[in-house]
Amino acid sequence: AEIGLRRSLGATRGQVRGQFLTESLLLAALGGVGGVLLGGLVTTAYALIQGWPGVVPAWATLGGLAATLVIGGVAGLYPAVRASRLSPTEALATP
Repeated sequence: AEIGLRRSLGATRGQVRGQFLTESLLLAALGGVGGVLLGGLVTTAYALIQGWPGVVPAWATLGGLAATLVIGGVAGLYPAVRASRLSPTEALATP
């Protein structure tokens, strides 16, 4: 219904597609940051318990974030394109 409302108020297909992609990338980024923080904390805690230095390589952190953004973008691409192709009346009629 949100798509139909936006389209009936004049939103273009590109704007709808952009909204869906932005939402999926934002959710992926939030999940990625949470995962990196949790993984870093658990890794550091385990290393300190074992008496090792707690080190998480920067490439692992950046790689994890990059992977989540790529996966989020790919996962959000199909729904974004599909939503942008709906006509306003069809989107409003969809439950």
